[in-house]
Amino acid sequence: MVLLTSLVLATLATATPVITADAVIERYVAARGGLERMHGIRTMIYRGEYREGEHVSPNAALTLMRPYYKLVGDAEHPNPDFAEGYDGSAWEFYRDPGIVVRTVGAASEAGRHAVYIDGPLIGYRERGWEVALAGKERIDGRDAWHLAITMPDGFRQDDFIDAETWLLIAERKAAPIHAFGNKVTSEERIGDYRDVAGVLFPFAHKEVELSTGRVLNEMRWKEIVVNHDLDTAVFSPPEWPRTPIQILMAQLFAERSDVKAVMWTYRDFRAAHPAADSDVAMQAVGYQILKMGDVASAVALLKENATAYPRSSRAAFGLGRALGSAGECTAASREFRRALALDGTYKRAEDALRALACSASTPQ
Repeated sequence: MVLLTSLVLATLATATPVITADAVIERYVAARGGLERMHGIRTMIYRGEYREGEHVSPNAALTLMRPYYKLVGDAEHPNPDFAEGYDGSAWEFYRDPGIVVRTVGAASEAGRHAVYIDGPLIGYRERGWEVALAGKERIDGRDAWHLAITMPDGFRQDDFIDAETWLLIAERKAAPIHAFGNKVTSEERIGDYRDVAGVLFPFAHKEVELSTGRVLNEMRWKEIVVNHDLDTAVFSPPEWPRTPIQILMAQLFAERSDVKAVMWTYRDFRAAHPAADSDVAMQAVGYQILKMGDVASAVALLKENATAYPRSSRAAFGLGRALGSAGECTAASREFRRALALDGTYKRAEDALRALACSASTPQ
């Protein structure tokens, strides 16, 4: 009996300790440079090159500031034509035609899920997130600890910590790639860690579609600057004197969940400003309403716009896109064909028509 007890104790003493999610995170923090140094970073500006297919953005940038401020762009050199960010809620700004949208749905998710300087693992409990250890996996030929993250809005993401270096080497999630696309499960492969103010940060990111291995996009940072003094105002949409049509767009977007209110506001404006050319503006705000998931309002507005501008190929295309999102496939096809009849070189309409999958049971 004594011998058996001694053998059990000896086995327990030499057994590998049971690792937990918190233990993995603790090793990850130490590998990055330690919590004190990480918390010493108040602001970050990433500058580099972004690639998506044949499209290359040589001056891509991202700015973060504690506690949750984010600007997709360079806070010290803002883009006057387009910006998106998070200042407590997600937003997008388009100088042409002149609209700010506070996003909801998938667009808001994409904006709010990556706003923290320290990433998703550090301080997860304080934010009400859940992190569970889901074992080990092979990632790009390396053993990695799999951490399953569940955010308060139900979104799930999987982080993978290299079992040797204890650095984050991949993130996996399912999300739409574009506004009206289906969810795609992708894996962002992360590497090229470099020291910035005593903390290791990755300078290389490559997102691949898991089912095919197709590269969706790549980001290579050229520099990361930290602790520059930034005004919180740069993380909010810009203010500018709005034209009557730009005011109309803001009103319609705010009313988007109420079809009757949208149409009342639009018709009042048209009656009061009969000479105003609102075609392009209604296409733009209709698209944003559609992107937020308020399909009925988008269809109603774009249908009225296409009626007001029967010779506009873009108005026909915009309506076709909305009808397609509403499941009205045959009607969408008719509008795409009308756009092509008005402009035989309209490639977007041609591509949309080719991609449309009609069925006899489609509601009209």
